[in-house]
Amino acid sequence: MFSDDTDLIQRIAVALIRRKECMGVAESCTGGLIGAACTSLSGSSQWFERGVISYSDQAKTELLGVPPALIGLHGSVSEAVAGHMARGLMAHAPLDWALAVTGIAGPTGGSEVKPVGTVWLAIGHNGRLHRVWRERFEGDRHAVRLATVRTGLAALAEALEDGDA
Repeated sequence: MFSDDTDLIQRIAVALIRRKECMGVAESCTGGLIGAACTSLSGSSQWFERGVISYSDQAKTELLGVPPALIGLHGSVSEAVAGHMARGLMAHAPLDWALAVTGIAGPTGGSEVKPVGTVWLAIGHNGRLHRVWRERFEGDRHAVRLATVRTGLAALAEALEDGDA
């Protein structure tokens, strides 16, 4: 599963080590797959600090400080919640970078407004949001989750390699 992501993970590792920074992840729909992919690389303890699997709304609130009212207003799969997950992780951990994901992997749970495959991703840097965006992935549950992992890792690698970040 993670062999396809080795180049992305290596790019992230090299950039973080070069910058003397570390990262963490706040995952919902991927259930820990991003953290597992990162830690599949030997020596990842030099740059990977922690991961939080906040699958339920209660976990998002208790572990990442996402206000229940925010979830009630926008839903747990939303720009606001993804952004708050990234900021909350950085507020609770000694991190330079955070990658957060929340989505509907399916096959159930989708709606007209938020169909299966809808995923919100957020990257935080130094306590602030760097980027928050929505994706719509096709395929079954496994495909949606893998696409989320790869898309998040690719965006993080790009942000780390950007001289302005």
